[in-house]
Amino acid sequence: MKKVIIDMNNANQRIDKFLVKYLPLAPKSFIYKMIRKKDVKVNGSKVNENYILQLKDEVSLFLYEDLFIQFAGKKEIYDLPQTFSVLYEDDQILVVNKPAGLLVHEDQNEEVHTLSNEVLSYLKRRGEYLDSVENTFTPGPVHRLDRNTSGIVIFGKTLPALQNLNEMMKQRHCIDKKYLTIVAGRIASDTELIDYVKKNETLGRMYLVSPKDPEGLKMHTLIHPMRFNAAYTLLEVKIVTGRTHQIRIHLASIDHPVIGDSKYGNYELNKKIKKQYHLSHQFLHAYQITFTKPLGKLAYLKDKTITCPLPEKLERIKREIFN
Repeated sequence: MKKVIIDMNNANQRIDKFLVKYLPLAPKSFIYKMIRKKDVKVNGSKVNENYILQLKDEVSLFLYEDLFIQFAGKKEIYDLPQTFSVLYEDDQILVVNKPAGLLVHEDQNEEVHTLSNEVLSYLKRRGEYLDSVENTFTPGPVHRLDRNTSGIVIFGKTLPALQNLNEMMKQRHCIDKKYLTIVAGRIASDTELIDYVKKNETLGRMYLVSPKDPEGLKMHTLIHPMRFNAAYTLLEVKIVTGRTHQIRIHLASIDHPVIGDSKYGNYELNKKIKKQYHLSHQFLHAYQITFTKPLGKLAYLKDKTITCPLPEKLERIKREIFN
């Protein structure tokens, strides 16, 4: 028999959802069969799959050791070098500066060296995440940046924080997110952009569609020029929605592509930029967040602003363009 005491990272969720995470390699049919056969008890009593776990509940699983070993897969925590820098940290959240070139999540080509795995390695070294103790919870990011976009990524260090952050992202107006970018051409005034997009799965890129397209997703972007000359504009960009490649496709759609953007940008301009400034990826940096309406346990973050300076290379290019 296995016994688990429910901590704050596992409380306030259904028992069946907890078991799916606690025994990630077990078929769901096996888990529901355990519940039906009363092989799962909470505080000594039988429960159904709808039971909501409470802090300090004792969950007993009548499960043979060989089956537990078979079904209880554990996420491997790699010992990775730290390429990100910490912008803000407390007991609930971690805000980091991701360098360009680093994936936030693993993909089919890279399973180990990701920002998420670097953060887990960082937290384990500091004794803040003990994979040998945690039953189901893993700290994780609440949003992502493209591989070649640098800047701010927010992580939840506890389940309540992660839940609050996810809800804040869903409501859209709880966290203001601003980016810095340099685009081709001159933009002299503030502009609001609203369009609809759909993804081409084969090409792995977004494209604009009619607002009447039932599969179209609304895309809302606010742009504010900070400096400009005849050839380029430095923009502060605020995203209201959070679509894939939103800033890049929106700016390209008004003929002001992000410099260095190989997917939506201008090929000839990018060749010039690469030769002149040695920039081989888009000039796009997530530079500021403000917690305008934090929820739940994160209410203490109200009106907190975190700013992330441009990477040295992008700062140098900015100075050279707008000297």
